[in-house]
Amino acid sequence: MSPTMAAAFCLGLCLGQVIQAQKGLLPKPSLQARPSSLVPLGKPVTISCQGPPGADLYRLEELISRKYLDQAELSISAMEQRFVGRYRCSYQSGTSWSPPSNQLELVATGVFTKPSLSAQPSTAVAPGVDVTLRCHSQYSFDQFALYKEGDTGPYKTPERWYQADFPITTVTAAHSGTYRCYSFSSRSPYLWSAPSDPLELVVTEFSEASKKLNHSLVNEVATAETSRNITILPKESDPPTGLAFQYYTKSNLVRICLGAVILILLVGLLAEDWHSRKKPLMHRVRAVHRPLPPLPQTQKSHSCQDGGRPDDRNGFPSL
Repeated sequence: MSPTMAAAFCLGLCLGQVIQAQKGLLPKPSLQARPSSLVPLGKPVTISCQGPPGADLYRLEELISRKYLDQAELSISAMEQRFVGRYRCSYQSGTSWSPPSNQLELVATGVFTKPSLSAQPSTAVAPGVDVTLRCHSQYSFDQFALYKEGDTGPYKTPERWYQADFPITTVTAAHSGTYRCYSFSSRSPYLWSAPSDPLELVVTEFSEASKKLNHSLVNEVATAETSRNITILPKESDPPTGLAFQYYTKSNLVRICLGAVILILLVGLLAEDWHSRKKPLMHRVRAVHRPLPPLPQTQKSHSCQDGGRPDDRNGFPSL
């Protein structure tokens, strides 16, 4: 074989290997559950595998039971415990299969009673503060998961009994939101409790304008407290302090003098009235005490029976 033919043969072989390798490097598909991978018992859910256009065949697998379906979607009208598990999918294009998708964990919720969720020190905190969210169950579960609305995955903790703490260090406004937690057993990792009641975490932000407003409110309160004990005259008639004192002193003297004059007049009127009432009373008393008329004179009589002796009934001797 000539060198030219040998070189052409090697080039063709290399190109064939490159083309075959390129055919095997298919992008992996994505697998998702709608509306969520956390499905309450009795609720519908759809598992969907999505690959590039032109895929010839899709395969959907459940890894625990090792069952599979050659279809892109699995629609479940009512969630049951037998549907839980780990799923993945792949697709075929020509004679090549794509790499498998990331695994999807399908979980049934509402199997057990809901736990409680609390925040320490409070559900409303300032930025930079450390917050701990505590999930507590009345049963001896050893696994807990915390979900925030809007996030794609849960926050899980190592094995704990009855309760688990989820610390959030140096909180920011991004940590504000609605949280729920679940409890379950490590022996049945896809059968979860009902979600806890929602907990609203609020990270308060105080702007510079708010600080100025608070400062002005404090100044207004202080001014109002001071004005309770100070009499403020209108600005156009506000005299200096010394003149104001003299003005009030003269006003008081005028009032005192007027009061004294009125009092003297009242005393004079009362005296005149009393004097006018006294004169008729004196005339009336003199009329009562007029001199008595003279007594009538007694006549001397002699009784024939007493022998010409005067009457001595009164015990006085005759003159």
